[in-house]
Amino acid sequence: MEISRHWRLKKQRYALVGEVCPHCEVKIFPPRDVCPSCGGEAKTPYAFSGKGEVFSYTTVYEPPAGFESQSPYTIALVKLNEGPLITAQLTDLGDQPVEIGMPVEMVTRKLRNDGDERGMIIYGYKFRIRSVGGNVGGTKN
Repeated sequence: MEISRHWRLKKQRYALVGEVCPHCEVKIFPPRDVCPSCGGEAKTPYAFSGKGEVFSYTTVYEPPAGFESQSPYTIALVKLNEGPLITAQLTDLGDQPVEIGMPVEMVTRKLRNDGDERGMIIYGYKFRIRSVGGNVGGTKN
């Protein structure tokens, strides 16, 4: 993927910026300019909180090319507090088992290198388990 495409997607990847429909108030992620609920034009930016819960998950043992060094890893469907379901990798799990309904929060992490060891490093969102009692990912805030 070329550098200009990564630059255009930085708000979406680093800050979970999607859109909100001005007609029916549905929150949309990723941004699509047309509301999937009412079909109206939706170009108003909306910054999601980055908080949600695990809706479903699976562990990947045989990853696609470029992700072999991360194997095995857990991919989850995350239901954001604002409504949308998004697919993302879970990170910072340690030995903690994943369960449906666990609270999670978005973090920015390295996704991969684009090219060889001198290539561009691609960052984006992943999610980590969020403790409701003030601990995040097993450490004090």
